[in-house]
Amino acid sequence: MIDERAKTAARNNAEWCEAMCRAHGLPGTYGARAWTNARRTPMLYPDAVTLTAEATADDILDAVDLTTPGCSVKDSFASLDLSAAGFDVLFEAQWLHRPADLPAPAAPEGVEWARVATPAELAEWATAWDADEGLADLFRTELLAAPEAAFLTGRAAGRVVAGAVVSVTGGGATAGVSNLFTTDDDLGAAWAGCLSTVAKEWPGSPVVGYESGDALAAARAAGCVPTGPLRVWLAR
Repeated sequence: MIDERAKTAARNNAEWCEAMCRAHGLPGTYGARAWTNARRTPMLYPDAVTLTAEATADDILDAVDLTTPGCSVKDSFASLDLSAAGFDVLFEAQWLHRPADLPAPAAPEGVEWARVATPAELAEWATAWDADEGLADLFRTELLAAPEAAFLTGRAAGRVVAGAVVSVTGGGATAGVSNLFTTDDDLGAAWAGCLSTVAKEWPGSPVVGYESGDALAAARAAGCVPTGPLRVWLAR
């Protein structure tokens, strides 16, 4: 059976993907089983996110651009097989849930966490997140006006040392953490700072998201519980 918390996380993630696409002038479409985009989405963002385990390959493939290179699909419940359509699994991960009543960890001393409020602050955030990979321009200033998107920054001595995106959906019913980063490789401290800020800014909201590998271990140590697998498929 599919965990309802995984469904909530998948919907939250789809809404963040939609916010990112709208900021780039590429709005998508919500269907009964999936969110899809008929045009190629921004780098690192999927062209479809399934919302139920009942979603079929046809629900996805009939609604996305299969002619332009780079099509990707977030198979939120690891229930699709897109290999025959020319896709390979890019990576696998676990949806996460952290109950709203679980006390937030204390933010690390010496790091001040706050919401990004200005285009200049967003540019600083994006530069620190990017780590010289050339993708900082993904995060356009239009996202600052998106009601479902918030950026958190951790600063030490005025310098950005950590951060995260929080996608707030359902009128604050769910806070999705993604793009969490740190410049000193201390993911535990980054999670602590992020979660303490979420608890202050959106009290009573459970936290959702997804991670894999070392990032998954850090999230679990911060109190996040895996609720189900997901896969991301990439067209060959």
